[in-house]
Amino acid sequence: MSKNIYKYIMAGLCTLALTDCGPRAFTKGDYDDPDKVNLLNDQFSESDMQAMVKKLVDSLIASRPIAKAQTPPIVMVTKLENKTDEHIDTQSIMDMVKVDLAKTGAVQFVDKEARGDVATEYEYQNSGMVDAKTAKSKGRQIGADYILNGRLDSIVQEVGKDKTVYYKITLNLTNLSTNISVWQDQDQIRKIFKKHHISM
Repeated sequence: MSKNIYKYIMAGLCTLALTDCGPRAFTKGDYDDPDKVNLLNDQFSESDMQAMVKKLVDSLIASRPIAKAQTPPIVMVTKLENKTDEHIDTQSIMDMVKVDLAKTGAVQFVDKEARGDVATEYEYQNSGMVDAKTAKSKGRQIGADYILNGRLDSIVQEVGKDKTVYYKITLNLTNLSTNISVWQDQDQIRKIFKKHHISM
């Protein structure tokens, strides 16, 4: 075998080796049912969020302050404190709570996040650029009756090949006039995992 042919063969083998051992990317995908249980890893998942939010929203709707109200109370949904060791988008959890509550029609909302935009729009509408008959002015907003907030906790235990991950979401509804907590509930889940060796 000539040296040139040998060099070409070795170069080809090196290229194949680098291609096979190099970084891999997910290049082919498909749609999946977002309501299907996802236990791909031991992290907090959308399945955990969906299950826990549903139970808590059902509990809140059945509570006395909401169920017995003559008119839909006005609620301000604020923050869910993350007390876990994971980076979890708790805003997404509270957004789901808000959407699920809105679908029931049992409550109304004031949007804390929109306050800056609302103030800017007041200034613009009262600057002379907008017809005075349609311009909105300050002092006519409706105050919230309740604040809804909460906390997400977790406990992780690992012994040998066994691992359990426990999550708890606690929500609290506070009366803004009295600062009394008028409803509290929590939902909890525990997931069990076994460690397996991954062949390379």
